[in-house]
Amino acid sequence: MALIRINARLVRLVVFALLLLVCGFSLVKNASPNAEVTNSGSRAVSGAARAVSGAVHGIRKNRVKATFVTLARNSDLSGLLQSIAHVEDRFNKNYHYDWVFLNEEPFSEDFKKGVSELVSGNVKFGLVPTEHWSYPAWIDREKAALAREEMVRKNVMYGGSESYRHMCRFESGFFFRHELLADYEYYWRVEPDIKFKCDIDYDVFQYMKDNDKWYGWTISLPEYGETIPTLWETTKKFMKQYPQYLAKDNNYGWLSETGGETYNGCHFWSNFEVGALKFWRLEAYMKYFDFLDKSGGFFYERWGDAPVHSIAVSLFMPKDKIHFFPDLGYYHAPFTNCPIDDATRRLKRCTCDPKEDMTWKGTCTPKYFTMNGMKRPKGWENFT
Repeated sequence: MALIRINARLVRLVVFALLLLVCGFSLVKNASPNAEVTNSGSRAVSGAARAVSGAVHGIRKNRVKATFVTLARNSDLSGLLQSIAHVEDRFNKNYHYDWVFLNEEPFSEDFKKGVSELVSGNVKFGLVPTEHWSYPAWIDREKAALAREEMVRKNVMYGGSESYRHMCRFESGFFFRHELLADYEYYWRVEPDIKFKCDIDYDVFQYMKDNDKWYGWTISLPEYGETIPTLWETTKKFMKQYPQYLAKDNNYGWLSETGGETYNGCHFWSNFEVGALKFWRLEAYMKYFDFLDKSGGFFYERWGDAPVHSIAVSLFMPKDKIHFFPDLGYYHAPFTNCPIDDATRRLKRCTCDPKEDMTWKGTCTPKYFTMNGMKRPKGWENFT
């Protein structure tokens, strides 16, 4: 009888193991070729271990559905590890939000191992679909090549780069459509070689959701006019054709000194942005991007995602949905956002020098404050 009981247990174990294998095969078979999900630190962590890890980290069950998102190449690893270390140390070690990494080529094992060891949340790796990183059928490749040559002659930054144009087009119109972002409400964009020089002692995503903010920024600049000669004319054509998409009480005035006749180039520096994904998925923005894309300006000129995003945010979004972050100590070469208030810097353990703060020095931020009736910090005039 004992032998029979042992054999029965063995049979049950074998059957259970076979079921696990079948389920695992089914999951692998149905997995997307453009997506890979791992748990922080190891791709071999069991479901039970993940649950324990989440409990130890104190992850709230009702926290915001949000993720960091980074478009990077394998060669960006060193600079990206610095960025992740800053984000984790200053913010994410307390919240453990996920991180989505996207690339037009497969990530190397070294890349995946390196970033997974630093990120405290779940890590997801995705491939950019070929159609989102290639020339659309309506683009005249010869015309695009001649335009690049002319920009090189004029010493326009990234003027001769094809990959930079593909990147700007992807960030303008496709990142929010990637399947790995489908289940998230908010995203925080992070690029290689950035720093956060102040503690971020509150949940940024929760703040955005609780206050119904759709777009957050920290540095604003005027764009190089040589890169966007027809962007505003194309935008005006869109507005004339689709006036119903303009939001009431929008931020239109920030974009122009001439009542909308011309564009002043003001844009939110999009290497840092925190946003609600639902905005980019609105019909207004989808049609706007398609209109721009069909005009060819991403390739015949060098339209950046920053002015495209900023124009859209300022036209199609009520201005009370936009949020300026003054207290993050954000750095991306060569510019820094640093709180000029001594008490704030002490409270948030900032390591930045307020003399390096760009907020009041030749940026578009002073105009933004004026247009939106915002109070400037005490002593701002000493940092112009």
